[in-house]
Amino acid sequence: MAEQRSRRRIVILGAAGRDFHNFNVVFRDDPAVEVVAFTAAQIPGIGGRRYPAALAGALYPQGIPILDESEFDGLCRRERVRDVVFAYSDVPHAQVMHLASRAVAAGADFRLLGPDGTMLRAGRPVVAVTAVRTGCGKSQTARWLAGRLSGRGLGVAALRHPMPYGDLARERVQRFASRTDLDAARCTVEEREEYEPYIALGQVVFAGVDYAAILAAAEGEAEVILWDGGNNDFPFVRPDLSIVLADALRPGQADTHYPGEAALRMADVVVVNKVNAAPEAQVARVEAEVRAINPQAPVVRAASLVRLEAPEALRGKRVLVVEDGPTITHGGMPHGAGFVAAGACEGAAIVDPRPFAAPDIRAIYARYPHIGPVLPAVGYGAEQVAALVETINRADADLVVSGTPADIAALPGLDKPVVRARYDYADAGEPTLGGIVDQWLEDSGIGRAKP
Repeated sequence: MAEQRSRRRIVILGAAGRDFHNFNVVFRDDPAVEVVAFTAAQIPGIGGRRYPAALAGALYPQGIPILDESEFDGLCRRERVRDVVFAYSDVPHAQVMHLASRAVAAGADFRLLGPDGTMLRAGRPVVAVTAVRTGCGKSQTARWLAGRLSGRGLGVAALRHPMPYGDLARERVQRFASRTDLDAARCTVEEREEYEPYIALGQVVFAGVDYAAILAAAEGEAEVILWDGGNNDFPFVRPDLSIVLADALRPGQADTHYPGEAALRMADVVVVNKVNAAPEAQVARVEAEVRAINPQAPVVRAASLVRLEAPEALRGKRVLVVEDGPTITHGGMPHGAGFVAAGACEGAAIVDPRPFAAPDIRAIYARYPHIGPVLPAVGYGAEQVAALVETINRADADLVVSGTPADIAALPGLDKPVVRARYDYADAGEPTLGGIVDQWLEDSGIGRAKP
């Protein structure tokens, strides 16, 4: 008992992703520390669970409780916590320091774990795509890269930043190659937004909780690992080529969020995306911001091209726009691809979904008042999915324009037709990302044996 009490007591502040990874690689097998709890933020419904003993290891036979972040001050005092470790992403710097102040006031030290302590080393070449903020166009860029690498004859496995919202033990290692795999894993709308586009391209995507095991599985069937980062987190796997995106529509945000600024400082290449939608002066401002933070990295200009599958279907119609959830909520964007595409269609009238919102959706609008006349595709659990469908069905609209990568038309009970809008990546100047990637492959000797 005396030995157990002498262990340094730790609380990890998280959001069902980076927190679990940091525990797995830094704390899980360390007998000198005891993680007394994780806390949960950003994602609804993930508090009140336990990190299971099957994942927590021999030092934690009862697992580890996951509590709401609001409880951590009292928890620190009650449990005599020595360290509070911050471990989630897309957070304003001021908010991080408010949490640090709460930890210090409760008697604990406040810690951030960096890349040397948390990045896994791969046995395959790794290309990482991250961003300074959620909603910069990271996922479309990663998919474009997957296609380019595959086009060079390379086997590619995409590793997606974690989204373990269900049974954590069952989600230790996840491999998705078909819609059947998504159904079997009971994936949320948010997960489908990220996984379905890879599957549609014939790619395999890995995710889960234990990234050492996930990486090993991916290395068994790929020649190149593509890290598709979530939010603005830096990679879990040490990259050989780190690509970080900034958003031409959001000047002034290159250094405002954690850990996006850190990811930008570590970048090998910076992509300023959406230059086709921003004034030249604004694009130049964002370029100047990223060069001031990382003057060594080449800066690439890229366009996000909106593609509407059936624009003729919108003429003369009342249209409800559904957008990618994280981009519109904590990503801070008022709208996305769907709104842009619908607004460009002559004769289409965009319907404001807020008067028709079910209670769970009204709560989202209250929490994120910046959201415009669009419906974020939230669906972290069955209740939110039902609320999303209820809101769509109640809206005085003829059809839905979906700017989320998830297949909204497949939601059970939906009674309106769906037209999909997508963003596609395109180089928009010199140097090009394609040229940089090709040169990296050549310099690294990757794929030279391929015809």
